[in-house]
Amino acid sequence: MTAVKQKQQPFGSYLEALIYPLLLLGVMWTVYWAERVSGFNMVEYGVRPQNLDSWKGVFFMPLLHAPNDYAHIINNSFPTFVLLAALIYYYREIALKVFTISWLVTGLGVWIFARDEHAYHIGMSGVIYALFGFLFVSGFFRNYRPLQAISLFVVFVYGSMFWGIFPQKAGISWEGHLSGMTIGVILAVIYRQKGPQGPKYQYEIEKELGIEPPDLEGMWVAQQEAMERYRQEMERQRLEFEQQQEHPVRIVYHIPPKSPEGKPQDGNEAK
Repeated sequence: MTAVKQKQQPFGSYLEALIYPLLLLGVMWTVYWAERVSGFNMVEYGVRPQNLDSWKGVFFMPLLHAPNDYAHIINNSFPTFVLLAALIYYYREIALKVFTISWLVTGLGVWIFARDEHAYHIGMSGVIYALFGFLFVSGFFRNYRPLQAISLFVVFVYGSMFWGIFPQKAGISWEGHLSGMTIGVILAVIYRQKGPQGPKYQYEIEKELGIEPPDLEGMWVAQQEAMERYRQEMERQRLEFEQQQEHPVRIVYHIPPKSPEGKPQDGNEAK
């Protein structure tokens, strides 16, 4: 069957994919340096599980990083840029929804499910896991090679992140990683019909338009049956002809005999 190209929804521009991740990184690093230089501890703006006073951490948690640990913000910066840029460029139509929901639900999941009620959870890693889960799973729902290639790229570069959803080291919010990964996969399922789609086959387009496709199989069967009937008729005629050749038809003429006087017996004069 032949694939018929449909009008593709445009990808985002390279400029958009560059500017917005850089703006986010700029905010992250500004908050980091402000906290580091001022000495003001903003950890209380993170998420403290099951604590009503830390509701604001759902909004601020991804922007906060340990002020005395360069590795924390550096390790989060590069994947934030790459994954967010991929989301904006390849999923322009739904990028804002996916990013916003990932941001909020990741923090909410930590607030609900994290175990240590006395610990504050901070950092962008939960959102990174949400973007990873979305980009990885979403590409496999779409018969579109560019998006499938992004899925393979993400798993090739960041596949080792998968182990971060399990408890490993103290001080690492595996609950945030798991919450992010979960919401990313869920969003990929919810929005599987949104955003760029691969080219469709003719029969798929006709089905969506409610056009009944021709019964090609039925037409072929009917044609075969007609040919078989024609063959049988020709065979019957051939057999009849052969039988006539074996037993040729004799033609017998019935003529009334003449009387001795030269007249037919019926009394009529012979001519």
